[in-house]
Formats: sequence, C-alpha cells, structure tokens
Amino acid sequence: LRNLSRLMERPVALQERIFERLFKAAEIANFDRKELIEYEDSLKNYRDWYSVVSTAEQKGRKEGIQEGIEKGIQEGEKKKQYEIARNLKSLGIAPDIIAKTTEMTLKEIAELNTSPSGDE
Repeated sequence: LRNLSRLMERPVALQERIFERLFKAAEIANFDRKELIEYEDSLKNYRDWYSVVSTAEQKGRKEGIQEGIEKGIQEGEKKKQYEIARNLKSLGIAPDIIAKTTEMTLKEIAELNTSPSGDE
C-alpha cells in the first residue's frame, strides 16, 4: 500500500471497484494541505448540491402525487355527477331539476347521452 500512489496506472488485475476506491483513498492520502482543503471544499460543495437537489426532487414528487390525487378525486366526482345526471335524464326528470341536483349546466345536460358509456 505504501507505493500505491506512485503507480501511474493500475494493473489490470486491480481494476475492480474495490480497488478503485483503494487507489482513490491512497491518492487522497498523499494530498498536500492545500490539495486536501480544496478536495474537502469540493466534496462539501458536492454534498450540499446533492442535498438540495434530493430535497427538491422529494418535494416535487410529493407535490405531484398530491396533485394527482386531487385530480383523480375531481375526475371521479365529475364522472359520478354525469352518471347521476344521465340516470335522472333517463327517468324523464326535467333538465332544470337535474341541473340543480348535479350542479351541471342545462347545456351539459342537453348534450348528455343516456347510455352508461360515460364518454362525456
């Protein structure tokens, strides 16, 4: 290990990942004070940046999931609203009563298909 830092290239037999870490550690161990400070500053900057990006990613994912849930609920409510309106229309209930019951416009009710396909 004492002479690892003097090698210009790693022998083929020592090119596995564990040896990459070992050679990197040996290289860092031979840094002078200035190089070590620069290396540690660089490492700190990288870790800070990584932390910021990871936090933002987690926050974005959480917000996206919440938006998806809210959109799904709204779509489900709208689908149920149309289903109720379609059923009321098929029973011959007046459009103005359907509009009040479902909070749909008269135009939406007029355009309703009374088949249960739900393609509105």
